[in-house]
Formats: sequence, structure tokens, C-alpha cells
Amino acid sequence: MDYIHGGDIYTYRGMTDFSANINPFGPSAAVKEAACRAMDSVGAYPDSRCRALREALAKQLGVSGERLVFGNGAADLIFSLVSAERPKQAVLTAPSFAEYAQALAASGCGIRYYYLREEESFRLGEEYLDMLTEDVDLIFLCAPDNPTGNMIEPDLLEKIAEKCERLGIRMILDECFYEFLDNQELVFAPEKVRKYRKLFLLRAFTKMHAMPGLRLGYGICSDEELMEKLERVRQPWSVSAPAQAAGIAALKEEERVKTTRAFVSEERKMMEKEFERIGVRYFPSSANYMLLKSSYDLFTLLKEKKILIRDCSNYEGLKQGYYRVAVKGREENRLLIRALEEVCGQKEIRDAERMGEQWQR
Repeated sequence: MDYIHGGDIYTYRGMTDFSANINPFGPSAAVKEAACRAMDSVGAYPDSRCRALREALAKQLGVSGERLVFGNGAADLIFSLVSAERPKQAVLTAPSFAEYAQALAASGCGIRYYYLREEESFRLGEEYLDMLTEDVDLIFLCAPDNPTGNMIEPDLLEKIAEKCERLGIRMILDECFYEFLDNQELVFAPEKVRKYRKLFLLRAFTKMHAMPGLRLGYGICSDEELMEKLERVRQPWSVSAPAQAAGIAALKEEERVKTTRAFVSEERKMMEKEFERIGVRYFPSSANYMLLKSSYDLFTLLKEKKILIRDCSNYEGLKQGYYRVAVKGREENRLLIRALEEVCGQKEIRDAERMGEQWQR
């Protein structure tokens, strides 16, 4: 199976990893301790209903526990949703997270792409609504989007939800990076599922709580029929005991979330200014990562400096020359800036020397 995502530290060992968009502070001590304590119970099957986690999350979100479903990461739920819905025709934006297309293709579903335009900074426009027709069964949207970091305008998101509800289109809104948003009012809140039965909000503990190795995602939905279908197609013990315990611990860390959000925002603004100074093109982001564009082979050049970034050329709608970098810790971010200075400076010198040689000829 080809690995098409960031975070491949097993192939690229000993490198500073900017290719995975994870909380720069890593998992908290409380989350790790909770997971370790749960190891005492690994001799028994985990709670297939995730009761303790369900109760804690339902209380924090202000929704009924019956509206929650848990999975072995958000990716597990993506495949489960497609398996439960069995769509014939779906609409995806491009570029966007590859797992959507992979799950749809595995089920034999047709895919129509709405291509986001670089000249509009890859922002979703009102014309997307024209893609939502009666023969469409399902759509995936991501806010903030991956890899662009863009948010969808609240008014447009509301229009999309309303049209999906009217036409009976399943709307899956991936909000796995929502906790990094400076303005939390832009988040499509859990209470929206009361208004829109066709809406499924997809979230995960992976990014903000830095626990991708534990695998814990969840969904929020008011469609009882869909929730029943999901129970039929999913594995009975998809969430391990350590993951459930870590999730409960993570829910108690609201202050840590706020601190991380503020730090990432400050560092992202610093990196944007440095990219402008160096001459590296970036696209403004609302998340803990940024999409870059360069005529230099940044992936190879930075790899030589033991820095791993995400080559985005395998995203639908992108090509060679696009790269995604995470916002990491202060020293790591400055390490990336210095490396980019060297890479761009050396390239300019080589270009100037080559031009000089051509002129002498």
C-alpha cells in the first residue's frame, strides 16, 4: 500500500518533521498517563459503546450521547460512512484530503471534482452550489481545508447545508482542525446537526491533542437511520481502551487548547512574514499548517538538510511545486526559516552563475 500522507518518519528517519500537522507541544503528560493506566485493562475487550468517553464528550459539546459515534481515527469513520451510505455519485473539492476519494473509489462511487483556483487562493466560491444536483448522493468538505488551511464562509456553508438538506445529499463536514481556528465562531457548531439531519460533523483528537498513534475520531449526527447503519458496518471494538482513556483526559484540557491556539497563531504570523522576506510564496491559512508554492524542489533540498515537508504534488488539483509545512515549536520553525534562506540563496547564486556563463558564451 503506497503511503500518500505526511508524517512518514519511518521512511525518513532522523529528520525534523514538518509534514504532519500535529500540536507542536505533543501529547500532554495527562493524556499519556491515562493511556498508560488503561494498559492494565488490555486483557479485556474495550467498551464497544465507549460509554465513559461518550458521556464526557456529550456533556462538553452539549449534545445527546446518541448523536455521537467513535472510530479508530477520522479515517476509519470516513470509510465507514461511505460503506454505510453506498453512494453512487459524490462531489469533492480539489485539492483536499486524499482519504475521501480513496474511500469513495473503493466503494465504486463516481466522483465529480470542484477545482479550487489558485488565483482565488483556493477558496470555495458560491458557484460550488451548482455542483449540488439531484443525482448527487454525498459530499465531503473540510474546514479548515487540508492542505490549504482555508475556512469556508459561514453564509456559504449554511447555504450548502440547506441545499443538501433539500436535495437529500449527505454532507460530511471534516472539522479535524477546528480547534486551531483563531475565531471559534467560524466553526460549524454541533447544534447544527439538530437543524440539518443530512449533516455529519467529523472530528478527531489526533491534531490538537497530538495522539495520532492512538487513533481516536468521532462524528456528530442527528440522523438515527445513518447511525444505525454505521453500527452495522463498523467493527465492534474499533476504539482501544488506551485511546478511550486518553480521549477522556484530553477533554479536560481546555486551557491547554487555548494556549496552543494562541501560540500557533503567533508562530504562523511570524512564519508568514519570514516567507515574504525570503521570497517563498505562501497561501494564508487559518490552521496549524501552510501551503507553499516554489519553483525550487523544496522537498529534496530541505530533505538534504534533514527537514521533512509534505510534497503536495499527489493531491488532486495540484502539481509539482506545492508543499505543505506545519507550524511547529519556536526553535523548529526558525530552523525551517534558516534552511529556506540557505536553499533560496544558494539557488539564486547558482542561477546567477549560470546566467553569467551563458552571457560569456
